[in-house]
Amino acid sequence: MSAVRWGRGAAGFGRALWPAGPPGLLAEEGALGGVWGRKRSSTASPCEQDRRKDWGHAELLEVLKARVRQLQAEGVAEVTVKRVAKRVAVARAPEAGGAQPPRQAQAGAEGAAPMLSSRWAQKLDDDQRLMERRKRRLEGKLQKHVEKVAWQKQLRLEPRLLSRKLASQLQHWEQGTPRSPWEEQLAQLLQEAPQGRSGEAAAAPADGGPESRLEGQRQRLLSFFECCLLTGHLPLAHHVLVTHHSKSQQQRLLTLSMYNMLMLGWARQGSFKELMYVFFMLKDAGLTPDLRSYAAALQCMGRLDQDAGTIRRCLKQMAQDGLQLQGLFTAVPLSAEERAELLRAVLKAKPAFTPPRPPVPPPQVNTSPLLREIYAKQDPTVSYPRLHLSLKELQGLFRQQLRVEMATTVTVGSVEKVPLLTKEVLHARKTLAGLRTQWRTALYRELQETKESEAHAAREGRLSLFPYLCLLSEKEIVGMLLQTLQALPAQGESLLFLAHELGLRVFKRKQLRNEVEELEQRYSKYLHLLASDTQVAEPCLPRQHWEALGVPEAPHEQPWPMSVVVQLGKQLAEVLVRAAQMPSSLAAPRSPGTLIPVLYHVYSFRSFRQIGILKPHPAFTQLLETAAERTLTFESTDVPMLCPPLPWTSPHSGAFLLSPTKMMRSVEGSQQHQLLLERCPPAELHGALDALTQLGNCAWRVNGRVLDLVLELFTDKGCPRLGVPAPPSEAPRPPEGRQAPKGCLLPEVSPAEKAEMRRELARRLKVAREMQSLRADALYRLSLAQHLRHRVFWLPHNMDFRGRTYPCSPHFNHLGSDLARALLEFAQGRPLGPHGLNWLKIHLVNLTGLKKRESLQARRDYADELMEDILDSADQPMTGRKWWMEADEPWQALACCMEVAQAVRAPDPTAYVSHFPVHQDGSCNGLQHYAALGRDSVGAASVNLLPLDLPQDVYSEVAAQVEVFRRQDAEQGVRVAQVLEGFISRKVVKQTVMTVVYGVTRYGGRLQIEKRLREIHDFPQDFVWEASHYLVRQVFNSLQEMFSGTRSIQRWLTESARLISHTGSAVEWVTPLGIPIIQPYHRDSKVMIKGGLQSLTFSSSVDTSQKPNTLKQKNGFPPNFIHSLDSSHMMLTALHCYRKGLTFVSVHDCFWTHAADVAVMNQVCREQFVRLHSQPILHNLSRFLIKRFCSDPRTSKSIWVSRLMDTLLSVPKAGTFNLEQVKHSTYFFS
Repeated sequence: MSAVRWGRGAAGFGRALWPAGPPGLLAEEGALGGVWGRKRSSTASPCEQDRRKDWGHAELLEVLKARVRQLQAEGVAEVTVKRVAKRVAVARAPEAGGAQPPRQAQAGAEGAAPMLSSRWAQKLDDDQRLMERRKRRLEGKLQKHVEKVAWQKQLRLEPRLLSRKLASQLQHWEQGTPRSPWEEQLAQLLQEAPQGRSGEAAAAPADGGPESRLEGQRQRLLSFFECCLLTGHLPLAHHVLVTHHSKSQQQRLLTLSMYNMLMLGWARQGSFKELMYVFFMLKDAGLTPDLRSYAAALQCMGRLDQDAGTIRRCLKQMAQDGLQLQGLFTAVPLSAEERAELLRAVLKAKPAFTPPRPPVPPPQVNTSPLLREIYAKQDPTVSYPRLHLSLKELQGLFRQQLRVEMATTVTVGSVEKVPLLTKEVLHARKTLAGLRTQWRTALYRELQETKESEAHAAREGRLSLFPYLCLLSEKEIVGMLLQTLQALPAQGESLLFLAHELGLRVFKRKQLRNEVEELEQRYSKYLHLLASDTQVAEPCLPRQHWEALGVPEAPHEQPWPMSVVVQLGKQLAEVLVRAAQMPSSLAAPRSPGTLIPVLYHVYSFRSFRQIGILKPHPAFTQLLETAAERTLTFESTDVPMLCPPLPWTSPHSGAFLLSPTKMMRSVEGSQQHQLLLERCPPAELHGALDALTQLGNCAWRVNGRVLDLVLELFTDKGCPRLGVPAPPSEAPRPPEGRQAPKGCLLPEVSPAEKAEMRRELARRLKVAREMQSLRADALYRLSLAQHLRHRVFWLPHNMDFRGRTYPCSPHFNHLGSDLARALLEFAQGRPLGPHGLNWLKIHLVNLTGLKKRESLQARRDYADELMEDILDSADQPMTGRKWWMEADEPWQALACCMEVAQAVRAPDPTAYVSHFPVHQDGSCNGLQHYAALGRDSVGAASVNLLPLDLPQDVYSEVAAQVEVFRRQDAEQGVRVAQVLEGFISRKVVKQTVMTVVYGVTRYGGRLQIEKRLREIHDFPQDFVWEASHYLVRQVFNSLQEMFSGTRSIQRWLTESARLISHTGSAVEWVTPLGIPIIQPYHRDSKVMIKGGLQSLTFSSSVDTSQKPNTLKQKNGFPPNFIHSLDSSHMMLTALHCYRKGLTFVSVHDCFWTHAADVAVMNQVCREQFVRLHSQPILHNLSRFLIKRFCSDPRTSKSIWVSRLMDTLLSVPKAGTFNLEQVKHSTYFFS
């Protein structure tokens, strides 16, 4: 064994084992070939290569062990193996020509050699552990592969037919062997007459009865099939279809669209046999094939290159069914590749056939008289605005937004105060990082086990969550769950709310479309319309330009039923609960190191209802606070866009680049609004689509100076008086001492004292929760503002079911509080011009809440008188006289002070470029619409529809009228009227007057007035309840006297809605701009999801199979109808301002533009109000409702329909007010 030389280090032993010739690469080769020679090329599969590689390593270890044993046996060196390949101790061999004493040999073995051999032994041990891990991983992969193959074999593909005739045909052809059995079978099967129901009957349930109650189950089944196809589980969908089809009760749930969906899936794979199975079931169900059915069969024949005879018979039968061949290419949505395969099959049977070109829709023109000017061709007065950014800049912003949406989430830095990096903080962060690593591993494991369980349920033919869980990668789901855990508040969150949110996030993320390259090309062309350095051939609206680019319509995504959303979210929440655990030592340092849950499930009472709550362990909450990690994660659709939004072109296409957004927001699971919009002629929606696009195209930026001041307060202790929430440390603590919660257990405490202690504790907890909520809301807003500082961004808009518009970004927009509005300004500036500075001054005075009944000139003069305070506020907002803090809207007033200061100090104020938005508010806009509808002269004068020298304040007038009533009652000895002396003010009655027009009840009005009275410190609190009752009655009486026409219209609308709901229908109408509206108020249907942590029960009021909720329908119709009118007025104003080149945005009845353009916007606003109310709105509504609810001969004899007809024909008579006077009313919007 002289060839074995213990050289320098372990390398000597390694070299001794290599044969002569070029050395192999042990670590990289991994197989025996790496030891005994060069690696040979292999054609084995990667899985097989991995297996050989692992077995090779294992064999190599066995060789090394044997070599060590051989050396030990021959006595060349003293080799001790204490553990297998763990430690090798080798004694140095004696030199030739001399003998080494035993002690020296022992010393040598205990000296350098053990150090060298231990390193080699450690390497052997590491290699063995690595091989064992690889072996286990390989065995796991093989096991999964075997299970998958076995699972697919378990899925039933052959149908179980209820028709004996069809069943025998299927059996005959399966056993027979003609030349092309399945194609021949299809030709004959198509000739079979339907056995029962038609496709239409299956697809469209009746309005009432048992059939309509199946609609929710059908929606769930349809969404299950869609998810199976999206995730590549077509055999599973087929298996569930077979299971449902084989049972007559479950077969009623299946519709023609479900059979077609699976046939198209098999057609894409060229699986004709499986397609035939579905065809057999379709016929067995008594359904008639439609164009989609034939498209699937022919597409599959094209892929398989079948003979022309079968194709001809198929086409012949299609013609006999009354279906046109051209319809396969025009009416069936197919991809280009699918159309090509379909065409190949058709050309085989009809070589001369030419597919029709995609139909060019006739030019659709909106016929509304209100929009005639908007869509007039070749109008030289049009001056559409452009952005201030170049094409190159906009293209760069597009790429940034694209990356954000493809990532699906946005991580921003938190603006919470950054702690010092002490040892405690660093240790907490290290602990959190370790826990998250463990949770990630546990979540993967729990998710896989859940999938296996759900897959087993699906194999049994049940509608499980398995395909939904496969929509996102496990990495995405784990990240989403960890994000949810991070954001969970200390007081916990309702399990129902968490389940709903998690389910919705999965649904939204699965909708991302992957057409990036095509989108980038089209969007670049679209930017030529908006960029500052490009031109287009003909000025047009953004929607018109986008449609001219030939952009295909985005596929419409069906919403999931609410039960599916909640059940999926509940399953994910339970996965999180099981996986997230932490050492008990974090909660109790001296406890044993067992694992305890991070989340625990408790029950609590909220508003007299017991609900289940998921609450984080206090030790985990404390760990988060100590670690003080300053990041927040948002969904990409919850933050403003970094580029101009896509123009709205349909009810489901617009706004974000990749994330589908609905034009009309509604409760998840509700489809009635979307169905109405889709049935509406596209041209009728152009006004709404273009208005939403225009609002979203306004570019914004952050007001950095205001943000710095707000952050200074926020990171200190907040300032609730200025709308900056205080941190949780400032929240009221539970009572201490005798008043502590444990004090209730003392025997000497009376029941009354216990009740008072419980009330006080509940009050403090309520205040603490409210403070936490306000703090979190402000944290999100300010963190996003800091993230977007120095950037331009956009706020895409959509609308609610009444037509009112809202930004899609919920946390940072201009619809929020005074603080939220002050943080925003227009990204594109405009010189003030000759009148801009005056409008800035007027706007500043408006924000103070002073001089409301003074003229515009008086407000300008007042601003000049206060100029010293204005400049002091701008220069020293926190250290000066702080005049701005006394304003009604302090932060907006401060921002305006800064803008005025910069303008007056500019060398030429008229040339100063202002980015500040100036607001013009309607004077109780709801009452303005009522007064215009009824041509009520008295009411019109009260809400500034008449041109007067001074503005009228309806709130002050109502307060004065209430004071008259109070004085009369006080003289008659009414005690509460005497107590209220000196306390009736504009502020006390304002909210009730403002909301009574929007349907507030006396109960709601009483609560509003009670809140105002409690804010008055001098008012005797013992009389609050009685005084609020008295005042709400007098406010309603005052409004009845002042707005008699308004009340008659309200009563007419309320009675009409009551009678409509009694006929069994929800109230519908169409706005003057053509938007179809339906009220989503139905009787609650209870939905229960059983199992898991708790059974979840929730109410759904959007189930159209339920009868309408009469109370909500009648109370909601007047305010909703008025909201639809104010949204129509806003949209008309937006579109006409856009034609004039103005920047325009709105907060419902508050319109914003640059200071230089206020006069133009006011003129447009007045003109469009007059044009809107020049239409016979109430008579048009009456005619629509009669046609919709009273024209069906089957219900004409109903007593409710008869009463409804009489009511609708009794349209309230109009007064004598002349609408043209509104055009000259300075204070209509001011």
